[in-house]
Amino acid sequence: MTTRTGPVFTKVALLGVGLIGASMAHAMRRGSLAAHIAGYARSPETRKRAADLGFCHAMHDDPRAAVRDADLVALCAPVGAFASLAETIAPALKPGAILTDVGSVKMAVIRDVGPHVPNGVHFIPGHPIAGTEHSGPDAGFPELFDGRWCILTPLEGADETAVEQLKELWRGCGSRVETMEPKHHDLVLAITSHLPHLIAYNIVGTASDLEQVTQGEVIKFSAGGFRDFTRIAASDPTMWRDVFLNNREAVLEVLGRFSEDLSRLQRAIRWGEGDALFDLFTKTRAIRREVIDAGQDTAAVNFGRNPAKPRS
Repeated sequence: MTTRTGPVFTKVALLGVGLIGASMAHAMRRGSLAAHIAGYARSPETRKRAADLGFCHAMHDDPRAAVRDADLVALCAPVGAFASLAETIAPALKPGAILTDVGSVKMAVIRDVGPHVPNGVHFIPGHPIAGTEHSGPDAGFPELFDGRWCILTPLEGADETAVEQLKELWRGCGSRVETMEPKHHDLVLAITSHLPHLIAYNIVGTASDLEQVTQGEVIKFSAGGFRDFTRIAASDPTMWRDVFLNNREAVLEVLGRFSEDLSRLQRAIRWGEGDALFDLFTKTRAIRREVIDAGQDTAAVNFGRNPAKPRS
């Protein structure tokens, strides 16, 4: 039970105002978690759109201006841009400020950002495990993090007060918070997030390349399985390019395991091993139920999504 009587932070700077950055701003405003939210975006069009939507109190064209006097700075751009951003803002960071991020990989973030963090600034990498296939300022909404996990990967010797303050912010945004060792985080996310996205991109790409199936037929006859793969494969290309390039070791490790399991499945189908197929499908069905029981999805028909209205 919180005893907070005011905002968690006086000023928060969000460097990147796409889906995650915009949603953080919406959630912080909903929960009165920050007295002032400053945003930065490289693109003038993005800055203008974010300013029109009004989820930040101020938008800046210079990241140094955005972070000046900020108590919390969150890197919300694609992870490939983190090194340059960290180097740019380093001289403007306030002593005692917390520097965090929302990237889907952590070892690469520590490698790229860590060398630029000034003494006296608390660097606490983080990863809210929430998202949609949409991107840009318009994609943000305050409920994105509700009931979802946010993983923090504080480095050895991290300031406990700063870690607790960051935890309080994420709880205020609706998240459940857990801490984890950075390398372990990257391995866990490689199997729960990165590999599924890689498979989705590959399946949708394969379908588009099949000469015997026209694109019109792929779209027209999109059953639930392929349709859901296309939703995942619609995710931001820049973000996911950077994720795979910066978590290649863990992704290749789980991809190797996946390839071995896929070969076993291929043999079972070829040799008519029905019992092996049934056992696997029974096991995976149970995993689906555990995901629902954990509150990470719904058992509603069509996964709770609104079906498309039939055309007249």
